[in-house]
Amino acid sequence: MKGKFVFVMMLLFLALIVIGCNGTDSETSEATNDDSNENEAKEDGNSDFSIAMRTLGTPYVESHPEINEDKYVEELENLTDTDINIRLVPHNEYVERMNLMLASNDVPDVMQAGGGVLGPELAGGVENGAFMPLDDLLEEHGQDLLETIPQEAWDKVTYDGQIYAIPEYLSNPSRRGTAMRMDLLEETGLEIPETADEFLEVLRAFKEIGVSDPFQGREDFKYSDTFFGAFDAFPYQWELYEDEVVPKFMAGDKIKDALSFYNTMYEEQLIHPEFLTTQQPEYRSNIIAGKVGMWSMNAEEVNAWEQEIQNNVPEAEVEIIPSPKGPDGEGGHYLYGNVTRSFLISNETEADVEKIIQFFNWQVSEEGERFFTYGIEDDTYTMNEDGSVDYEIKEDSNSLNEQHYRNRWLWMIRDSTYTEGILELTEEGQELMSVFDNILDNEGRDSIQFDPPLDATENSPDIRPGSDIPSDVWMTGAAKIILGQEPVDYHDTIVEEWLHQGGQQAIDEATERYNEGEGIIESQRVSD
Repeated sequence: MKGKFVFVMMLLFLALIVIGCNGTDSETSEATNDDSNENEAKEDGNSDFSIAMRTLGTPYVESHPEINEDKYVEELENLTDTDINIRLVPHNEYVERMNLMLASNDVPDVMQAGGGVLGPELAGGVENGAFMPLDDLLEEHGQDLLETIPQEAWDKVTYDGQIYAIPEYLSNPSRRGTAMRMDLLEETGLEIPETADEFLEVLRAFKEIGVSDPFQGREDFKYSDTFFGAFDAFPYQWELYEDEVVPKFMAGDKIKDALSFYNTMYEEQLIHPEFLTTQQPEYRSNIIAGKVGMWSMNAEEVNAWEQEIQNNVPEAEVEIIPSPKGPDGEGGHYLYGNVTRSFLISNETEADVEKIIQFFNWQVSEEGERFFTYGIEDDTYTMNEDGSVDYEIKEDSNSLNEQHYRNRWLWMIRDSTYTEGILELTEEGQELMSVFDNILDNEGRDSIQFDPPLDATENSPDIRPGSDIPSDVWMTGAAKIILGQEPVDYHDTIVEEWLHQGGQQAIDEATERYNEGEGIIESQRVSD
């Protein structure tokens, strides 16, 4: 097995070298510079440990000339008595770059994976011994981590009975919400919509008052699938249907209803005409420019986005409202897994692994929470005589991006639902916490998930969905329906093609796992 792993990885390495030689992405150059900096640091003996982290499209990170010289990174090192070397992994090349590191034996001491330890970015590394089990280290040096992080999150990073990663967790998996420009809604004279049809009428009214893009979407339906939630038809989710575990796009005709809805929005120009290929920067810039009436977003960021929009449209007001409801009276976005990022330690590291565990353990301490929330004492905040914090939330884009970076990217181990210390400072923030408790916690579409992933989909990438994006086979066909190039019944052909390329084997494997109760996760909600 191990020989096969090495062989496959070497083939992958050679293929990716070709890709890398042809790439001109600025992020790729940035990652290469970080690789060189880390090598120099190791030669000088100056680096306690290196860590690979995905940029996650974070503006502050991706625009930084040298993240390792950032003042917050340096202060983090001072507070934890470490010397870390961050290697940035470009957001849009994440899986390929991670695989390349593993294949070329250029593995940093710590690697940031996605929501678990068996994802494609790790290329079978956990199963094949590339990372070390952490149970004993956590018992001795990570007691605060063990006490803080929910058991469901630890379960997600456990393989063969051993813990292989430290998870950033999510106590409320319904973190994505429906944002609406309330000032525009008021201008239309309509009430807050509830059903999908009522939302459609609001979008039409937005168009009538001159809103450029009533609904903004992104490529591959990422942050574009709000109305699939109304029909409980997320094409990347699975459910039990007629005694089989199948993708939701095969569970009756609800997927056709959803596709017809999107075709209507497209034909009536209620959604950005190029939403199927619009990438994150353009998606965000259109919203910030005030061109959009409604969109999907991570709810914690809504106040910061509203402030940025107000820099361009002073009268703008943005709120998270209940997502559109479908025929069953329910709705909402997909429920995230209870692990958002996970951090693994290389089995080949020569770094002080006890120090690495202590570094992560510090992040759940009171001192760690204060640093990641407010920054550097006497620079970004001051302490009052009564022990409270004096911190000003600035409204310019640069300051908001800096705060977002510190709260959500640099803070690796946390409950990533929201940053309570920031939200509790303002009335708007307190209202947002109420949104999580009273709106988002009461909506969202769950799914059967597989851990480890299904062999059938791993062996057939074209039918494999992502965590929140459909498979290539389904996406290619569905786009034709939405754009009016094919009738809605063409979806039957999409299903036939999906089954032909390995989908039937995936259904058989998923159903067998479900019946045996092994290798599946039936709910994403964390128990109290």
